[in-house]
Amino acid sequence: METFSLEGHPHIALCDLLKFQGWCDSGAAAKIAVAEGLVRVDGEMETRKRCKIVAAQRIEYQGQTVNIVE
Repeated sequence: METFSLEGHPHIALCDLLKFQGWCDSGAAAKIAVAEGLVRVDGEMETRKRCKIVAAQRIEYQGQTVNIVE
């Protein structure tokens, strides 16, 4: 399981996280993945592309998982 550090920022948009993790080739591809319901936040399907992801959340996409840390 991977971790992603917010590096002092209060949050990151879900679509940006998918792109930064390298799980999607582009922001557009990340937005499509979220809109299609392929992403889970803390075990629940998330369809809001700009959903604010904060520390202590867990994101899952296509068998990959990342924990968010401060």
